[in-house]
Amino acid sequence: MNKLALYFRLIRADKPIGILLLLWPTLWALWMASNGHPDLQVLTIFVIGTALMRSAGCAINDYADRDFDRHVKRTVDRPLTSGRIKGWEALMVAAVLAIVSFLLILPLNTLTKQLSVVAVVVAASYPYFKRFFAIPQAYLGIAFGFGIPMSFAAVQGHVPAVAWWLLAANVFWSVAYDTEYAMVDRDDDIKIGMRTSAITFGRFDVAAIMLCYTAALGIDLACGWTLGLRWWFVGGVAVAAAMAAYHYTLIRGRDRMLCFKAFRHNNWLGAALFAGVALDYALG
Repeated sequence: MNKLALYFRLIRADKPIGILLLLWPTLWALWMASNGHPDLQVLTIFVIGTALMRSAGCAINDYADRDFDRHVKRTVDRPLTSGRIKGWEALMVAAVLAIVSFLLILPLNTLTKQLSVVAVVVAASYPYFKRFFAIPQAYLGIAFGFGIPMSFAAVQGHVPAVAWWLLAANVFWSVAYDTEYAMVDRDDDIKIGMRTSAITFGRFDVAAIMLCYTAALGIDLACGWTLGLRWWFVGGVAVAAAMAAYHYTLIRGRDRMLCFKAFRHNNWLGAALFAGVALDYALG
């Protein structure tokens, strides 16, 4: 396998689920901040920037976890872990992607650029939180949702309170879906001393996930209603809630592959919420 193909695997270009889980909250925020009419240039910058920063985050994550991933069945064959690329190559890929992402936002206002620096720091430091933080998925939720305050900053020039509440909702959603993901690797993570919410929640893992879904959707509903969104939006939240209930049927037995299926299905939950927002602005 040539180096370019290995770099593509390093940044998970073959697995776009991570990009989508970052993209949906960013799109909600762009539509809400612009009353359903986002500027095409701003929209393009955020879509491409989200993909680039998620890819950079994957490279940083693999570099940070290179000595742990060889002990986890799901990650043992990753390019960096298996020795097919070097650590400096992963850092180089991450740096190039981060620089290109920053160049993209140069046309945007100063506040957005300042928030982008915070976003990079949070994303880069996330892998190390798994060493000591009991629920690193909450920190991941901040990293995955930082496009929300950045979107409001880019469109409105400031970050209103509703943006921070939407970020809080994204933290709860991230804890829900990434705990499902962590349930896949729980046995391996216990052996190597990694901290995850699946381990912290223990036998209450399924209940915690469902509570997080409830909190996330409740906050989203309150935020949308505050911004004047009504029945199309409520319909999107209702569809998302039905999907969360479906996830319960998948994870309640704690089967590894069904938990992974539930994690991946969160793409559709995020899409349902975005559809509710977009339709409400277009037709409401």
